[in-house]
Amino acid sequence: MKKGIIGKKLGMTQIFDEVGNVIPVTLIEAGPCEIAQKKTVENDGYDAVQLAYCDAKEKHLTKAELGHFKKAGISPKRHLKEFRLEDTSAYEVGSTISVDTFAAGEKVDVTGMTKGRGYTGCVKRWNHRILRMTHGTGPIHRQPGSMGSIDPARIFKNHKMPGQYGNEQATVLNLKVVKIDAEKNLIAVKGAIPGAKDGIVFIRDSVKA
Repeated sequence: MKKGIIGKKLGMTQIFDEVGNVIPVTLIEAGPCEIAQKKTVENDGYDAVQLAYCDAKEKHLTKAELGHFKKAGISPKRHLKEFRLEDTSAYEVGSTISVDTFAAGEKVDVTGMTKGRGYTGCVKRWNHRILRMTHGTGPIHRQPGSMGSIDPARIFKNHKMPGQYGNEQATVLNLKVVKIDAEKNLIAVKGAIPGAKDGIVFIRDSVKA
């Protein structure tokens, strides 16, 4: 990975290109992020930078977190994220990374937390089919049905059953950067990304482009 940044999902809209085609995009307020820590191969075994994003009040942080930011010489932040890089020689602790590190036309990967949907059944969680909506089936139209055989008399692991749905980390690969607005710290990527509005997302250059 060569670069990364932390941002906040603002929502979806559409952009028209030069020939009038409609492009659905997601707007992300990315950065500015300050470097809170720098790791090198000599000291830590790998190259990485830790980015800090979104100002926070001191009363909302622990003493250890406040000491971490004080050591870096930056104001307290709400979010921290480490990005492993191929080379960190061009970065220094306390410097700022803005959205203009990316450019229109690039491919990026976006990571976020999906919307939490609570405890759901098999139909909603795994897209199982329902039973016939006719007489004789009883009030079990959306139940999972058979879960296994008599022998062995148990349910195998990883069987698709009801449970917690959503609220998990997901990454969308190879999204195209359509537009960059450095003055407003905005980046528009083609398509949808995980999470609700105002959710925190992590953007990095694509690993498969």
